[in-house]
Amino acid sequence: MRLEKCWFCSSTVYPGHGIQFVRNDAKIFRFCRSKCHKNFKMKRNPRKVKWTKAYRRLHGKDMTQDSTFEFERKRNRPERYDRNVTENTLKAIKKIDKVRVDREARHHTMRMRGKKTMEQREAAKELEQSIHMVKAPALLQQEPSLTLPKIKVKVSQQLSEENRMEE
Repeated sequence: MRLEKCWFCSSTVYPGHGIQFVRNDAKIFRFCRSKCHKNFKMKRNPRKVKWTKAYRRLHGKDMTQDSTFEFERKRNRPERYDRNVTENTLKAIKKIDKVRVDREARHHTMRMRGKKTMEQREAAKELEQSIHMVKAPALLQQEPSLTLPKIKVKVSQQLSEENRMEE
């Protein structure tokens, strides 16, 4: 079973899925879904479309250089079947997968390291700007200067209404 890569978004295309486009010069383009095919027909650059692997790698969102990617490379040379080699390969694949997951997690934590401090700074700045909305009610009772002044209004219309009812 051969698993292909989508030309546009670099996701896996399983047998019997996706669309295959063959250009006049016999270059084959495989797409995982119609979304990728339509974007290709609109001549969009995958490096400029935010949801593609090419964009994520170009802008430092995903790992670009790692030795574990070497094992995912496509190889066209057929290998003779050997039970021992296959068993060792399957064991190695599990180890390599674990290493790649660990490295991706480490890459993600390195990327998010500065974000937490930046969010805390923004929250502190917002709190300084709108502290009047957060003051405790007990503090408002102690300091009347923090509350809005209450305005007393005299109502003089009650007398005129009583006079009208008598008439």
